[in-house]
Amino acid sequence: MAIMGFGGGAMIGAPLKTYLLGAFYQAPEYLGKVTDIELITEGGRRFAQVAGNQIEVVVASVADMAKIPLAGPEGVYVVGTGNTGVSGVFLTLGIAYFIVMVIAAFSYRIPAVGWKPEGWVAPTADESTKRMITNDDVHIDQATKTPQFYRLWIVLCLNVTAGIGVIGVAKTMMTEIFGSTLPGIVDANFAATYVLMISVFNMCGRFIWASLSDFIGRKNTYHCFFILGMILYLSIPLVANQVSVNPAVMWLVLFYAATMIIFTMYGGGFATIPAYLADVFGTLHVGGIHGRLLTAWSTAGVLGPFAITYLRQKSLDGALIDLANKVDPAAFQAKFGAGIDKLQELIAAKTVTITTLMDIAPEGTVDPTPSLYNTTMYAMAALLLIAFFANLGVKRVEEKHHVHNTHPEVAKEIKKAA
Repeated sequence: MAIMGFGGGAMIGAPLKTYLLGAFYQAPEYLGKVTDIELITEGGRRFAQVAGNQIEVVVASVADMAKIPLAGPEGVYVVGTGNTGVSGVFLTLGIAYFIVMVIAAFSYRIPAVGWKPEGWVAPTADESTKRMITNDDVHIDQATKTPQFYRLWIVLCLNVTAGIGVIGVAKTMMTEIFGSTLPGIVDANFAATYVLMISVFNMCGRFIWASLSDFIGRKNTYHCFFILGMILYLSIPLVANQVSVNPAVMWLVLFYAATMIIFTMYGGGFATIPAYLADVFGTLHVGGIHGRLLTAWSTAGVLGPFAITYLRQKSLDGALIDLANKVDPAAFQAKFGAGIDKLQELIAAKTVTITTLMDIAPEGTVDPTPSLYNTTMYAMAALLLIAFFANLGVKRVEEKHHVHNTHPEVAKEIKKAA
């Protein structure tokens, strides 16, 4: 339940962040419509002549302006003007979080000695054996010398890498896959609600999956994460491809359901791992062992966003090149003020985008935006396959690693205290 609070934080943070971004945001300077401004292209970047001076600008479409906190007219905007509001949001949230966390930290109390939940009954020997629950303890320094620790490290790392990668781009993925195919349904409000529901399912997953693991065992719970997760990750490219050909609400429902189940398993993985560690290594140093295992989370926090960003960028570059090759060279020159031979410069400067290319693409050209995450989803499914086999290899810790064999003085203190 404590870890459930972590997953539910976005229920408050997401709408609060959106509100603060709107409060601190300042729109960039607007020069006018594209047809009213004389534009030139140099090194892939766009410039405009204003009062005899050449200034860098960006051409924003209706779709571009819909993504900012306060939507404005399409047209030409001056680069470097306005304020995204991000620094103000971080400063405000930092102060608020500091105050709340300090107050909460001083509110903690230690339970009474010998306290146990009312009606709690320790598992029988048969139940412990069935669920792979040890009756012995492993010292914290010895735990890192066992293969079980590193297998569980891989399990957590890859589970979080797959989950955190999707959570980080969930709103963007939703918008890019369905924003162009179902524009009447998937708008800014829908996307904001989607982010809120991510938090709800993330939070509920931590409670539901961890509770379920008490009955089916931790190992089997993680097997569910990986087998079901692979199926769901592989279903997303199918949905993206189908919605491009047949923009039906059914595909949106399937995508919504698949991602929400993924988010429950992401949260459930965090909530179940402490109990998994206690089952495998005992409760003597489970807190410290858990702390060391969380280096897997830190690693995943780097790998997940990097992998999904890199793979998406590769897909985007390929889609832009393929789309540009379908465009009439004369139309390309007229649109961007440069030839197709300057495509890489225009892409690097973000002058050429899928949206701008689709404006001049031949009729009937399929928008590749919904398929940009296909490669990423295949890669995430592959990570879960590796994690599945790592979890499959988790066995009981050998007796030679138990505390009475490695640290007999600690075992004596435990026996004396008991």
